[in-house]
Amino acid sequence: MGVEERRQQLIGVALDLFSRRSPDEVSIDEIASAAGISRPLVYHYFPGKLSLYEAALKRASEDLASRFAEPREGPLGARLHRVMGRFFDFVDEHGPGFSALMRGGPAVGSTTTNALVDSVRQAAFDQILSHLGVSEASPRLELVVRSWISLAESTALIWLDGRRIPRAELEKQLVQDFAALAAVSAAYDEGMAAVLRGALREEPAESPFGELVGRLIALAS
Repeated sequence: MGVEERRQQLIGVALDLFSRRSPDEVSIDEIASAAGISRPLVYHYFPGKLSLYEAALKRASEDLASRFAEPREGPLGARLHRVMGRFFDFVDEHGPGFSALMRGGPAVGSTTTNALVDSVRQAAFDQILSHLGVSEASPRLELVVRSWISLAESTALIWLDGRRIPRAELEKQLVQDFAALAAVSAAYDEGMAAVLRGALREEPAESPFGELVGRLIALAS
């Protein structure tokens, strides 16, 4: 194989192993064996496990960030629901690696690793603003969106620990969580209220947002 072809193969092998076990439990020997090459040859392409981990993380982070991309067509609730489906697809496929990354893995303290994680969060943030039709977030809107992104991460980590709640329920719940966070902020800020009214204008009654409103009205009565 050529140099770049071999590097990409090793990254793919590492990602496959990291999807089944935490990266700090996977050795260079295992990666070499799975790739069908010797341990010294792995070090020929990557100086150490950390550099291979970071390269694998870069590919995974680009994959995860792309899952927040969604055409701005149709009701916002349906768009966010599709995004959450793809997000949980990733979490499902890369559970141990996702968990190690968010909770602290072999690359903790690495500037590169932290920057990659932040890039995914920023990609998600930018996509949500785009869906809301906002070019620059107010302080309250930024708080809502970034809080929701953190909530999605935390929910996914809790789900991975036993998967005790059906995934489909959590995907819908997170969409409704976004509406709830935005509604609380909108109750105190007219700017947020305008953003929320615009987002809800095209929502059908059977959408995740519409369902939440119906359930809250029923609960209050």
